[in-house]
Amino acid sequence: MKKIKTQVWLWVMILMIQFLPRHLQAQDLAVAAAANVRFALEDIEKAFEAKTKLKVEINYSSSGKLSTQITQGAPFDVFVSADEEYPQNLQKAGMTANAPKVYAQGTLVLWSTQPGLVLKPDGKILLDARVKKIAVANARTAPYGRAAVEWLKKKGLYTKVESRLVYGESIAQTTQYILAGACEVGLTAKSMVMTEEMRGKGKWVDIDPKHHEPIRQAAVITSYGQKRHPEASRRFFDFLFSAEAKKIWKGYGYQ
Repeated sequence: MKKIKTQVWLWVMILMIQFLPRHLQAQDLAVAAAANVRFALEDIEKAFEAKTKLKVEINYSSSGKLSTQITQGAPFDVFVSADEEYPQNLQKAGMTANAPKVYAQGTLVLWSTQPGLVLKPDGKILLDARVKKIAVANARTAPYGRAAVEWLKKKGLYTKVESRLVYGESIAQTTQYILAGACEVGLTAKSMVMTEEMRGKGKWVDIDPKHHEPIRQAAVITSYGQKRHPEASRRFFDFLFSAEAKKIWKGYGYQ
C-alpha cells in the first residue's frame, strides 16, 4: 500500500511539472551584447545563473551588427548595447517590449603595449613618427568607434592621422590589434584593459569625456523576448541594474 501511494505521488509530481506555466520552468535565454561588456557581463551572467538557475547564452559583437540582426528576426531576448541609439531605434521600429534603460557609462582610453611610448590624454603621441598604425573601432557599427573619431576631430588630430587608422569591426577586435602589436597604439574601452588578462600589459590613459558624446550604454527587452520568455527576460534585464551587477560594472571601469 505504501509503495502504491509513493508511485501515485510521483505521478502527481510529474504531472504538476509538465503542466507548470512555461514561464516558471528553466529556460535558455539568448542575449545580444556589445563586445566591450564581454568580461563584465560574463561575471554578471555567472551571478545571475547561480541565483536563478536559468541558462544564459550570450552573443557578442558590435552593437550595430547585433541591432541589424534583431531587425532581421534574430531570436535574442535581451539586447545589451554599447550606446542608447541602437536600442532607441529598435523601440521606434516596434521591436522592443520596454524603453531602453542606461545600465552604465563607458570610458574611452588610449592604450599601447609598445615600450617607450609616453601616453597623455592630449593624444599628441599619435603624431609621433614611431606610431605607424592606430587602432579604432568602426564608427559605423561600434559606439566606441564613434567616440574615438569624435575625440580625434575635436583634438584636431583626425586629418593628421586618418591615413594611419586601422578599423576593428568591434571593440574586441580593436583591442586585439593593440594587444598583438599590429598597431602601436589605439583607442579602446576601459573595460577591456581592466580585465585580469590585460592588467599590467602596456599603458593606458583615460580620454577626457568632454571631448566626445557620453558613451551611455543601454539595454532593452526585445519583442521576441517578451513573447517567448517574458519572465526570464525581465529577470535578466532587472539583474543588470541590481546592486550586485553595479559592483561588477564598476570593477570593470564603468561609471
